Amino acid sequence: MALEDAAKDVDGAFTRKDLKGMSYEATYAGALSFLRRRYTKDLSGVDLAITGIPFDCAVTNRPGTRLGPRAIREASALQVFDPPYGWDVNPLKDLALVDYGDLAFDYGHVAKVPALIEAHIAGILARGTAVLTLGGDHSISHPVIRAHAAKYGPLSLIQFDAHSDTWADDDFERIDHGTMFYKAVKQGLVVPDRSVQIGIRTVNPDTLGVHIIDAPEVHASKATAIAAKVKAVVGDNPTYLSFDIDALDPAFAPGTGTPVSGGLSSAQAMAILRALKGINLVGMDVVEVSPPFDTTGATAIAGAHMAMELLCLFAFNKKARG
Repeated sequence: MALEDAAKDVDGAFTRKDLKGMSYEATYAGALSFLRRRYTKDLSGVDLAITGIPFDCAVTNRPGTRLGPRAIREASALQVFDPPYGWDVNPLKDLALVDYGDLAFDYGHVAKVPALIEAHIAGILARGTAVLTLGGDHSISHPVIRAHAAKYGPLSLIQFDAHSDTWADDDFERIDHGTMFYKAVKQGLVVPDRSVQIGIRTVNPDTLGVHIIDAPEVHASKATAIAAKVKAVVGDNPTYLSFDIDALDPAFAPGTGTPVSGGLSSAQAMAILRALKGINLVGMDVVEVSPPFDTTGATAIAGAHMAMELLCLFAFNKKARG
């Protein structure tokens, strides 16, 4: 569709008929669907659904990630005019994508939210549709992973993060964005010796056997070397990739709840993701974007770009695996 025809397809989030293809609407107008995809609950023929979990009641420092899905959607409008640079796949053309909207929940019943998240994701997976989840604080990854593990079995985890999020917490009723991967390992959802955490730069004496590639190692290495190390760990095991935006240095992503200096650049993170081509990626999320702490919008832009890289990984795998 040419630019001069854009007026004929106003608000493609509601009017788009083809689930594949570029979009040429004005970036500053229209509905805030992710990548200008159609808003729908109809998953017929859909390869992958994007959904938001606007929950931030489990943070240890600054809140605001409940506004993350909306901000990432807005920032993603910048990415629909051209194919993603540096890839030989284009998820906008190669995948049937929809925006499934956000999970609805009662903020007054926080303890019920994890079960609602799990059911929400499980309902999408049951239709044979993959999911990219936009957070929300990082605690949402636990019930999302639970839904994926129910379908695929114990998962490898690739986690980009400043924090390991495996601090001990044997109260499995607690909801905490720093302990959910401890619980995921203890519950058998994640296989620690087939999992890798990238960008870590906070102290945790017990990482439960998860492989750590800390931020200094990333800075001292080439992206291809980091990716090769990750691939050697996860193998062809079904893999869930969780990208906490605080994996990036606060210079690139100040809008997050627990920023830690010394992190990855956007370029480093994207290069590693691109070098992970071929992993058996079954699920993914981008979390911890907190727009109130970034007046420039740079953090949401980074989040939208990382989400696009994840879609490219998924599209590459789908094409390569037939």
